[in-house]
Amino acid sequence: MTLQLRRIVVCLMALVAGAILQSQHAQAQGAPGDYKLLAGDKIQVSVWKEIDLQRVVIIRPDGKFSFPLTGEVQAAGRSADDIRVDIEARLRKYIPEPVVTVTVEDVGGSRVYVIGQVNKPGVFAMNPRVNVLQALTLAAGTTPFAKLDDIIVIRGTGAAQTTLPFRYSQVTAGKALNQNILLESGDVVVVP
Repeated sequence: MTLQLRRIVVCLMALVAGAILQSQHAQAQGAPGDYKLLAGDKIQVSVWKEIDLQRVVIIRPDGKFSFPLTGEVQAAGRSADDIRVDIEARLRKYIPEPVVTVTVEDVGGSRVYVIGQVNKPGVFAMNPRVNVLQALTLAAGTTPFAKLDDIIVIRGTGAAQTTLPFRYSQVTAGKALNQNILLESGDVVVVP
């Protein structure tokens, strides 16, 4: 078995193990309903018995979207249920007892970037969350020239950026698993 193939097998095994642990963690905390919307996400808003008030909207880069009779609605950083309550309250001026449904159609705003010595560098959608090993798997593994114990995750923007180390050999050996963090939207995984 070649070194590259071994790396891919290890990444796939870590992906499966991470998915199982993440699923168990999400079930324990009820995480699916806690998703906070981001710019670029697509949601469907519909008002019962109001054909003109049913549409799919994309959250703009400023974190808002426009909806008839409600004006600008702040969406980024809020859950679908928070938005539903907000729209219902605004519509009460025009519609008695409005029934609003807000569903997440696409989490296009939740993205992570993987660059450097990987086979497919690029932007990857997180649906809903991925860890570092899973991101490396999305990038089709590392090249033979990758410095696996010098991988870093860059988080934040501007002066508030921080770097988080990721030592591949430690994590794949089952040690220092706390390095295999769940990535946040906008994180950059750098594989030197």
